[in-house]
Amino acid sequence: IPGVDQEEEESLPKERRPRRKEPPPPDRPPGELFRQYSKGLKGVGVRSWLVLLLAAAQVFLLVLPYLPVAALTVLQADIQLQIYLSTGLLGLAMLIGIDVLGRGLGRVLHLRMGMDTLTALAAFATLADGLTMWSLAPREGQLPYGAVVTFALFCHMRGTFQKRWGQRLACRTAAVAKEPYLVTLDERKWNGRDTFTKWQGTPEGFGSQMQMEDGAEHIFGILSPLLLTAAVLFAAISSLGRQQPELFLWCLSANLTAAASFSGLIAFGRTFFRISRHLAKSGAAIAGWPGAASTRRGAGVILTDSDFFPPGTVALNGIKVFGDCSVERVIGYTASLIRASGSGLNRIFHDLVRTQGAVYRDVKDLCCYEGGGLSATIRNQTVLVGSASFMALMEVALPKGLSVKNAVFCAVDGELMGIFALHYSLHPTVAPALDALLRGNLMPVMATRDFNLIPAMLRQRFKLPADRMEFPPVERRRELSDEETEHAETLTAILCREGLAPVADAVVGSRRLRTAVRTSAVSACVGSVVGLLMSFYLTFVSAYASLSPVNLLLFCLLWLVPTLLISGWVDRY
Repeated sequence: IPGVDQEEEESLPKERRPRRKEPPPPDRPPGELFRQYSKGLKGVGVRSWLVLLLAAAQVFLLVLPYLPVAALTVLQADIQLQIYLSTGLLGLAMLIGIDVLGRGLGRVLHLRMGMDTLTALAAFATLADGLTMWSLAPREGQLPYGAVVTFALFCHMRGTFQKRWGQRLACRTAAVAKEPYLVTLDERKWNGRDTFTKWQGTPEGFGSQMQMEDGAEHIFGILSPLLLTAAVLFAAISSLGRQQPELFLWCLSANLTAAASFSGLIAFGRTFFRISRHLAKSGAAIAGWPGAASTRRGAGVILTDSDFFPPGTVALNGIKVFGDCSVERVIGYTASLIRASGSGLNRIFHDLVRTQGAVYRDVKDLCCYEGGGLSATIRNQTVLVGSASFMALMEVALPKGLSVKNAVFCAVDGELMGIFALHYSLHPTVAPALDALLRGNLMPVMATRDFNLIPAMLRQRFKLPADRMEFPPVERRRELSDEETEHAETLTAILCREGLAPVADAVVGSRRLRTAVRTSAVSACVGSVVGLLMSFYLTFVSAYASLSPVNLLLFCLLWLVPTLLISGWVDRY
């Protein structure tokens, strides 16, 4: 067939030292995880909004001096009351968000840290500063950083809520099908590049991957110990180093609050929730962060017959039998070769065998041809099954004036015995799915076994960009679509529906999730470093007005904007 793509010579990649892997969490069924993530989920969401209300109340205290309301004159004049009110609201918010604080501090026991750890330490440092600042060091009428820490606590609680919601959606989707399709990224499978493959199996490892640490936690786990060490050291230099020990709690609170990014748990939680909600509509679920992290730019995607034309999109239009051969015999011969080849037409001919009372025959010496057909021996007779061009190539005479566009021809011992007219109807989601793959720099690889599905047919009849897809030789197509081949251990996604749309959504969504989470995490880390350095300078020069809670809150909110924009973009494809 013209346009068959040949593989290039493979160049062996450089071997890398394998990373030390921690024992994975226990693998649990998706249905069981779905029930676990559903417990208390609404409560987490309600408590996060309560914390936001407390943050709004503290922001009100910050802008109180600028409000021309006569009824608030007493409160405006009593700065000590404002300090204790702000501190009390922070303490109440800490009680409501005790789960986030506990998880952040619990990481230290496992010799790990994250942005939630810095937030928890910033909350306790700010609480201590608020309780002691009136007696130790009143700072020109400034309030403690309770509003900033409370809003950070809200962001972390909201990120936790959305992460659990996304995990719940993914587990519910994975638990729908009893025999789901699995998507893995198999190493160097076609033309020396890693290739996504869809195959049917059991979702072993999905539950374990869903519980693993996400990419943002991994990045924050590297930077957070450095930020904590620097925050304590800078606080000591700005206070004890300048013979002002009474300012230590203020310096420590300012440094930790500036370093604890609002994007800590939102970077992955909000992004994963949005992509899981998008994929659930098409019947796909990403297998946690390991599934997204395994994706590669420029990888291939194996597409089979059922991806282009799932069940119900190919119909039998009619049968015509020639010579003295019976209908049952022609159907049995044709169906036998179709089944032996593993073609996507097997379901149609299987139904035809049952309705017409035909039987399958023993097939010997099956051979697949590049010209678009099959040959085999049945009862010492040579049977040819293929397209019209294949019959012409094998010098089988066809009826004059034949105008069938897509059909399966059957010839026995060089004589035409039957024609099965087929009607292919393209599902409306196929073209957008192919476009999404190509725009995502993913190469579709046609591993089709239906001899009618060739690039020319897809391009001419359905206007698909077949010239931008790769079409391996027939033997390689059979190898790539072989159900018995080995696959990678790490699952990329689970699919519970047929067709190309779930495959494309899962593969493209995994790549976008990986890119979005890493970009958001790096942006948050830059903001934390910049905030810590800025806080160190302003505390060192005792610039109380410049490092006011209002200014610090605005600074942290501005660094939250990139994460919100990136996570809002991730599911728009």
